[in-house]
Amino acid sequence: MSETELRQYRFAPPPGATQLILVRHGESAPHRPGTRFDLVDGHGDPALAELGRWQADRVGERLADEDIAAIYVTSLRRTHETAAPLAARLGITPVVEPDLREVHLGDWEGGLYRERIVAKDPVAEVLFREERWDAIPGAESNASLTQRTVAVVEEIHARHPDEMVVAVVHGGVIGALLAHAARSRPFAFSGADNGSLHHLVITDERWIIRRYNDTGHLDSMSAVPAPPS
Repeated sequence: MSETELRQYRFAPPPGATQLILVRHGESAPHRPGTRFDLVDGHGDPALAELGRWQADRVGERLADEDIAAIYVTSLRRTHETAAPLAARLGITPVVEPDLREVHLGDWEGGLYRERIVAKDPVAEVLFREERWDAIPGAESNASLTQRTVAVVEEIHARHPDEMVVAVVHGGVIGALLAHAARSRPFAFSGADNGSLHHLVITDERWIIRRYNDTGHLDSMSAVPAPPS
C-alpha cells in the first residue's frame, strides 16, 4: 500500500472495554385471561413457550464460536431457559444478577399487562404516549429501572475488562440500557424481538452501541415449530 493511501477505519474496542451482548429471552408461555403467572419477587415468572425454546437454541448456535468469558441471567426462569443451550455448548455456569430482572409492572404483573394492552386500556395509552412505566399503578419508574440495571452493567464491566460477556435479560431492560447509552427518549429502543441480540461496548468513559435487535439467526423461519392448532 502506498504511503499516501489510507484505508477506512475499522472499529476495535478500546483497551479495557467490555463487549456486552444483551440477549432478550425467548418467547414465554402464553397468558390465559383470568389466571396469573406464578410470581418471583413480585414479577411474573412464565416458562418459555415452544417457540421460545427454539429461539434459545438458535441463540446458542449463533454465539457458540464467540470468545465468551461469562453468561449472566436474571432471577426469572425465562432467562435461565434461554441461556441454557449456549451455557451447555460453552461449559459455562450462568451467574444470576437479580437487578437485571424485568421492569416491575405493579398492578399489571402476572400476565395482566398483556390483557390490558390487548384491551386498549386507557392507562396503556398514557404509558406509551408519555413513555413512562409508572403510568401503571404501582409500577417501577424509568429512573429506578435505569439506575439498577446500569449499576449492574458497570459492575460487569469492572469484572470483565477486555472480555466479551453475554447477559440474557428482558425487553424493558434492553430498552432502558440502550436508551441510557444513546441518551435518547425512554422508549426509543422498545420492542426488542424475543431471541434478539444487542451489542454494547462498555468503557469507563462511555457506552457504545454496536448492534440493535439483531435477529439474523432467527431468519430461517422454515425451522420454526408450527403453533399449536
